[in-house]
Amino acid sequence: MAERLEWSVSGMDCASCVTKVTRAVERMPGVSDVSVALMAEKLTLNLTPETTPREKIEETVRALGYGIAPRGAAVPKKKGFVLPDAALPQDTAEGHGDGRDRPGAAGTDNNGHDSSGHLHDDPADRGRRWFQTGKGRLVIGTGLLLAAAWAVDLTGGHEIGYWAFFAACVIGVAPVAQRAFAALRMGQPFTIESLMTIAAIGALFIGAAEEAALVVFLFAVGEVLEGVAANKARDGIRALADLVPKTALLVDGAGSREVPAASLAVGQTVLARPGDRIPADGVIVDGTSGVDESPVTGESIPKTRGPGEAVFAGSINTEAALRISVTKEAQDNTISRIIRLVEEAEEARAPTERFIDRFSRWYMPLIVILSVAVVLVPPLAAGADWNTWIYRGLTLLLIGCPCALVISVPASIASALSAGARRGLLMKGGAVIEAAANVRQIAFDKTGTLTHGRPQVVDVVPAGGMSEAEVLRLAAAVETGSSHPLAQAILRQAEGIAVPPATAARALPGKGAMATVDGRSLTIANPRHAAEQGALQGIWIDQATTLEEAGKTVAVLFEGQSTLGLIAMRDEPRADAVEAVRQLRAMGMTPTILTGDNPRTAAAIAASLGAEFRAEMLPEDKLATIRAMGDRGGVMMVGDGINDAPALKQAGIGVAMGSGTDVALETADAAILRDRVTDIPALVRLARATMANIRQNVALALGLKVVFLVTTVLGITGLWIAILADTGATVLVTLNALRLLAYNPEKT
Repeated sequence: MAERLEWSVSGMDCASCVTKVTRAVERMPGVSDVSVALMAEKLTLNLTPETTPREKIEETVRALGYGIAPRGAAVPKKKGFVLPDAALPQDTAEGHGDGRDRPGAAGTDNNGHDSSGHLHDDPADRGRRWFQTGKGRLVIGTGLLLAAAWAVDLTGGHEIGYWAFFAACVIGVAPVAQRAFAALRMGQPFTIESLMTIAAIGALFIGAAEEAALVVFLFAVGEVLEGVAANKARDGIRALADLVPKTALLVDGAGSREVPAASLAVGQTVLARPGDRIPADGVIVDGTSGVDESPVTGESIPKTRGPGEAVFAGSINTEAALRISVTKEAQDNTISRIIRLVEEAEEARAPTERFIDRFSRWYMPLIVILSVAVVLVPPLAAGADWNTWIYRGLTLLLIGCPCALVISVPASIASALSAGARRGLLMKGGAVIEAAANVRQIAFDKTGTLTHGRPQVVDVVPAGGMSEAEVLRLAAAVETGSSHPLAQAILRQAEGIAVPPATAARALPGKGAMATVDGRSLTIANPRHAAEQGALQGIWIDQATTLEEAGKTVAVLFEGQSTLGLIAMRDEPRADAVEAVRQLRAMGMTPTILTGDNPRTAAAIAASLGAEFRAEMLPEDKLATIRAMGDRGGVMMVGDGINDAPALKQAGIGVAMGSGTDVALETADAAILRDRVTDIPALVRLARATMANIRQNVALALGLKVVFLVTTVLGITGLWIAILADTGATVLVTLNALRLLAYNPEKT
């Protein structure tokens, strides 16, 4: 059976790097389901045992000019996030690692080149200024060679200067040619390195040594700029990881001692002093303080938290000392799960991105064919000058590189995922972002989504000679063990009352519950079910109707066909629910409430919010409604991630709310970490801004290509303009995508 393996890969700066690694590795025997994440710098694949050795995979990636080191053997189902800038393992007795972090190590020279001639983007380089990195030193070196050649040309004459430029070009293009040859051996002839090598060597043959040397220098500059831009995009993920402190104060007996935060186990107690970041997800056992959750959820106002309340790792304790019982290990805390979600989301590619990837597969060969035609047709058909058209054909090769086009989508997606995560808006990849941008209808679950999810008992109406306390006592017995919000409201109201044990308890999905209490077969259910059973009649129907018209939810306690009492509850809408609905309507969307409540209660709440509604809906009814809405266009379902699972799955995009719960992060397509309904329109705005950014990037990349393809064929632009345009387009596209990091989707 194939096992899932994972490596860290360094030196990838753009989507073409991802393509090279993917295509080289997926050709190997026993390898399947290859995924290469640019922003997370991660290679993941399935490998059938006794086929291709792991060492062979690592050698293949190194031969392409990238650093690689294993993140471990088979990846566990829940794993800690490995930072993109974490130091890669050193060489071991088994031969893992590539020794890149040790100057002078075998296979690595003191300038940071490995045996393939590629200048790695070493982890040790990160955090340094660009000129202190290996790629920066290559730029400086090729720049000095170019300057020296110009000096020789000016002082020693053009003949000697030609050979100086020739030497500068050959020295600078050598590592690029080695990488091109490695890719060629792996069945990838159409790479930017191969096009660059052909153009530089071809320029030397037609006597354009000065331009060839300049092109090599500009190519090196472009690699540095691409690396800087890519690392800038990764900073968002790194910043999330930095939120969790590296150490924690573990309460040990009467005192405390400092331990690594990653070593904390469930059940241990930690001390968070005023001003400290909380080191783990947990529950407060002692102390009351203001907790600033903005690093995790983006909520700017600190919330007062006390004993029994949950807190997130990375939150800031602002006022008083707190003792916190750890509830989740480091690899499963909220920050780690957010980072893992963002990391894995990169692999869920948008349909637009998949289309561009398919497009680029035939685009490069087409450009090569077109370049050959430009070289051959004019001289052979019209007797034109060979040198002129060879030069134009070589220029066309460089112009045709699709780097900017290929990275236009993933760069925007990565920036949007990072920007959203900082504000508690999580989306599982580009496909989700594209679906959210196309949403025209939004369905809301009511309880816990548009309302607080903590209904309170406001009326108890006894019947049949019962007292209010007796009605609550029996109702609480039937509801014991239920997690439904209405059941919890009854149990809270019955606190302090001696509740008898119940037997033969069972739920009636979408209706209520029943159990045997004190030898009596009791049912507590909604008025509709009670009426169907003949238990709600006459004045009790009128009483239930009056309560429902006041916006209350009614539960009927009955035995056989006898009503024992009515319990009315109210779940107040969230403070921002009205504003959220207003924003959604202003954005051209139709909000609809889907609830199991009766029509009168649903109508009262919907009217107060300004939304449409569907009432008395069982889970299968919600599913059918979502399917019908989907036939009329993109639909988003917003729920709590548990009761609404079928509807969330059926919708074009399912969004779970719930302050970072496991369900919210793992079941739906997207999650809202803050209990704010206005985050729903914010998520849609972020998705729409991302798709607009992608369209800008694609137009920019293709527009520049078209312009310079025309000017190249007409002889207006040359080699150095070609490489400048290619590099410039890639950098411009990346920088445009990075604008999303500063985008605030909460602004209307």
